Amino acid sequence: MFDRREFIKTAAAAGSLGLVQPIQALALRNQTSAGFFRVHPFVDSNPEAVFIMKTNVDVKTNHDAVKSAGKALATSVLVPSDSGVPLTNLFPIKPNITYVTWTGPPAQDAEYRMGVITDPWFVEGIIERYKSLGVAGNQITVLDVWNDDTNRKLNGYADMTQRQGVNMNPGITTLAALGSNLITWVDAPNGVYFRKIPYIYPVNAPNSWLLDVSKFKAHGMGITLCCKNIQGTIAKSYQEHCSRYDAKMSIDFANANPNWSPDIGANYTRHKTAGIPRWDKPGTSGGIWMETWASRCLDNNSVTKSGLHVIEGVYGRDGDGFLNGPNKGTKLASGEAWDYMSNIIIFGKNQFNVDIIGHWMAGQEPGNFGLFHIAKERGLTNRLNPANIPVYEWKADGTATLTPLKNFTRTPLLTYYLQKDYSGGTEAKYHLVNEPFTYAPETTVVEEIDRPQAFLLHQNRPNPFNPNTSIQYDLPKAGNARLEVFNEQGQLVEVLADGYTQAGRHMAVWNTQNRASGTYFYRFLYGGYSETKKMLLLK
Repeated sequence: MFDRREFIKTAAAAGSLGLVQPIQALALRNQTSAGFFRVHPFVDSNPEAVFIMKTNVDVKTNHDAVKSAGKALATSVLVPSDSGVPLTNLFPIKPNITYVTWTGPPAQDAEYRMGVITDPWFVEGIIERYKSLGVAGNQITVLDVWNDDTNRKLNGYADMTQRQGVNMNPGITTLAALGSNLITWVDAPNGVYFRKIPYIYPVNAPNSWLLDVSKFKAHGMGITLCCKNIQGTIAKSYQEHCSRYDAKMSIDFANANPNWSPDIGANYTRHKTAGIPRWDKPGTSGGIWMETWASRCLDNNSVTKSGLHVIEGVYGRDGDGFLNGPNKGTKLASGEAWDYMSNIIIFGKNQFNVDIIGHWMAGQEPGNFGLFHIAKERGLTNRLNPANIPVYEWKADGTATLTPLKNFTRTPLLTYYLQKDYSGGTEAKYHLVNEPFTYAPETTVVEEIDRPQAFLLHQNRPNPFNPNTSIQYDLPKAGNARLEVFNEQGQLVEVLADGYTQAGRHMAVWNTQNRASGTYFYRFLYGGYSETKKMLLLK
């Protein structure tokens, strides 16, 4: 039996590809600093918002640039704090590693496999940020249900985790092989399919903080992003959410809803009648399949504790989520999947909102996907229309600017999700799910926060500060806005914002690298209104 104690002992000896360090035994002894970190206060206080950070990577094989993008994101979003997430916690990271052990020539082509998974260099940048905060390598676990030795050699995660001295979960991920000490069972009392779910340690364990880092790519379920990615945190067989309605999963059904089959069937009939798009596709690979997958996926998301959800979209892949796709090429006679330099990172606290915006950025219309309809029905999200989700352009210095979706460049990724039959024929196997959708009005309390009723200039945070501080300002309507910084002599030293600005919340950041200690003032001008506040720089 391979239990947690044995995991620690084996890892300490390690030369094994996946078991580099013990998870916790030496963590406190090796801790380099005490304290906490937190998700950036602006992100934390806007949990319904989605943030898009643009990157500038020339080619996907520029590993240093990809790693820098991951580190820049994590450095700007995971910030030191006097309270929040203790640095003594355990830190599971869930990339989309999936399964890349194929036969045939494509299996030997490392570059061709890259678009299937979350880029390991991007995750390495995040790990380096954790370490700079004071988290020891043996507190960090990169995990996925598919982490066998062959798979992690091929996908680059073996080399990366060894370089960084962090853990990977054992490649043996069945319940019997893991044993009770490497599994955290979580009740899902309201589950449509599951009633108990076994998570791979340390996901959902006490004092753990999960970072969900998905890949921007197409799949049979649409665009496979944050909600789907965390199904790989579950022990083997239980993670097989994509199994069809007529394919019984290899699990102990004492851990499932005994009425799962009639319940899912009834829900499917109800949702098809209600008009969920494409739910009328017949057969076991049609709408009933998506209903089944969505039920399992939402059971999982309803009980998984996650700190932040990220879509790595430095480059994005179309096709079936693996090798096959709409582009004819030399590797596969049936057509290849293709990678595009999309150069975006999408993140936020609410995985459903993040995924809705991710689908939109991939050229899809989110209202055409049943997952989001059912999530809203189950109370897991209150949004469906991407136009009703506040979207901010995020910069590496922590600046957040409320930005219309139309201002972002979309990267259409073709999917084989519920191929549609028309009276004149059938749409292409790989297609966009971008037909117009009429969204019902969405009125929630949260929207009052998204659209401030009055102008408000907040006190900068932190204050006193060194070297950077953030200044939030709320605008009730769009207009010309200007944020200035003055020294004690009344001299203008910096202009942090100047121009036409959307209504809503905004965040500016002042980098004081070349400024002397002292008292400074910041003044906000908006229409005929102005307000000034004081701040203190201590170096």
